[in-house]
Amino acid sequence: MDYISLIEAGLKVKQWPKDTIAAGRRHTVALKSDGTVVAVGDNKYGQCDVSSWRDIAAVAAGNVHMATNTGNAHTIGLRSDGTVAAAGWNMHGQCDVNDWHDIAAVAAGWRRTIGLKSDGTVVAAGRNDEGQCKVSDWRDIVAVAAGDWHTAGLKSDGTVSIVGNNRYNQCHVDDWRDIVSVAAGYLHTVGLKSDGTVAAVGSNKHGQCDVRDWRGIVAIAAGSNHTIGLKWDGTVAAAGWNMHDQCKVSDWRDIVAVAAGCAHTLGLKSDGTIVAVGDNEFGQCDVSSWHGIQTSTWGCKE
Repeated sequence: MDYISLIEAGLKVKQWPKDTIAAGRRHTVALKSDGTVVAVGDNKYGQCDVSSWRDIAAVAAGNVHMATNTGNAHTIGLRSDGTVAAAGWNMHGQCDVNDWHDIAAVAAGWRRTIGLKSDGTVVAAGRNDEGQCKVSDWRDIVAVAAGDWHTAGLKSDGTVSIVGNNRYNQCHVDDWRDIVSVAAGYLHTVGLKSDGTVAAVGSNKHGQCDVRDWRGIVAIAAGSNHTIGLKWDGTVAAAGWNMHDQCKVSDWRDIVAVAAGCAHTLGLKSDGTIVAVGDNEFGQCDVSSWHGIQTSTWGCKE
């Protein structure tokens, strides 16, 4: 959700950071206020080797369904000069982004990376077996999201473009209007509307699309099988699979940004600290010592 979207939403908000925290399948990434990046969790493929990154403006981490054991091991960093850094598994070329320029936003899905250019066009690198990287003809895009096998692009007119696997109707967004933010999970897609309500399509096996009664939402995140909504008052709503307690966020307060991984959920607090719940097998929720996480990349004041 970008600055213009907040204005269009007409919601009384303070500041909502953009892409300063990211959750992968088994790792967590955060952007610090000095432009450096921290990461914890599984580092089998070097996806947490980001300590040398500098001048970063946004971060993204690939996400994938719990049953998939490989291919979700890369981290993306958008530099302030519009170039992109990448670390981790690169079997499908998802980290081949060194020649990208003029990038305004990034998203990381299963075995691929998506880049939104400043002119509203989109570039992609990585696995394209389901057509999830067929975005070269997109125009007038203001935000991007990457699920496992599908990619969504939010257009400036509030509609959504989408490509990739549609087995569970996760690409059935043709009738969506007044959308200000999109998120993509394993087999579902979520859209935040300008009135603070939320739409969702795709697999609902775990109730991850049961968001129709949500109100006052200012930001959304989609995990593999769960959906997270940040409310204007700093509290958080959750729906979907909760086997690892990744939806136990009802007591969170003073949250300014959210991220959802495969089976864990992150909340960035206004003081620059992070709270986390869910699967912690690889230490991806060990973030209690973090501080100085960036909380004011953009926003509008009341």
